[in-house]
Amino acid sequence: MTKVTYKDAGVDLDVYRESMSRIPRLATRTFSPRVLDLAGGFAGLFQLDFESPLFRREYQDPVLVACTDGVGTKLKVATVCGEHRTVGIDLVAMCVNDAICCGAEPLFFLDYVAMSHDDPDLLEQVVEGISNGCREADCALLGGETAIMPDLYLKGEYDLAGFCVGVVERRSVIDGSAIVPGDCVLGVASSGIHSNGYSLVRKVVFETAGLDIKERVQELEQSVGDILLHPTRIYARPVRQVLNHYRVKNVVHGVAHITGGGLLENLGRIVPDGLQLQVQPGSWDVPPVFPWLQQLGEIPDDEMNRVFNMGLGLVMVVSPYYAKSIQQMFQEFGLASWVIGEALEGEAGVVWK
Repeated sequence: MTKVTYKDAGVDLDVYRESMSRIPRLATRTFSPRVLDLAGGFAGLFQLDFESPLFRREYQDPVLVACTDGVGTKLKVATVCGEHRTVGIDLVAMCVNDAICCGAEPLFFLDYVAMSHDDPDLLEQVVEGISNGCREADCALLGGETAIMPDLYLKGEYDLAGFCVGVVERRSVIDGSAIVPGDCVLGVASSGIHSNGYSLVRKVVFETAGLDIKERVQELEQSVGDILLHPTRIYARPVRQVLNHYRVKNVVHGVAHITGGGLLENLGRIVPDGLQLQVQPGSWDVPPVFPWLQQLGEIPDDEMNRVFNMGLGLVMVVSPYYAKSIQQMFQEFGLASWVIGEALEGEAGVVWK
């Protein structure tokens, strides 16, 4: 009888060990003093507060905030380009940017990488991006899992999932309930397409327009691959700066991460009953990638607004007295922002002005 090994089934444990040996340094570079050493453990340990009096948070009534997300079919673009270092940043951004909408400080991040076959170089590229994203978000890459599933994915294919846990004082939870008439709606610039709508993006760019990944787009002065792989912006630091500055004041009343569904749908999730957010079209700068994409596919305006962030990756609803000061804080992080609307009494939701 023929002897069959795990390697014959598509999983090489020796290569798997090599892959795993490359990951610890990428994780430890994200650690803060709150990460506790558990070498070889089955889980990660995280201390909620600092031991040092200098950095101690002294939580009174802490609430944990958890969220999860992926990168979607942007991974298909990464595979075609053979460039996998940026999608890890996308993974962190899509999770962390959700957590901060509640006013949370991101604490730690977990990743799940599912691959067709062991590929140490590919895995290292992906986790390097995740590590870079965690450093930018000031959260620890506390642990993760790599699954090798040769019968579930084609050779070279992989998928990602991310999980973020943060913390916020119960009294400081932001859920939109504090929004009042007269509040100012601030839109904060995205870095481009981010990680939503890539099924439409790929259809337009590769099928309809027939562009090659290496083809240079003159009006954008970049290759197609560079345009489509530009990573999602992480807003954790500037948002934390704003919230810490106004810690004792009721200034930020709502925060929305603009992802799939666009501005109207995502902003609508935080509007309380009896109030309406009126948004002024044309009140912010739309990055040139969007009109380029729209023209390529002759995509209707309504479809563009429903699928993409259209240049606004984050929206804050704030007390109007502090709007200019908050914009200045974003500017210090190199982020453009605009007053795009206001809160008024009316049927709950978001409408174009």
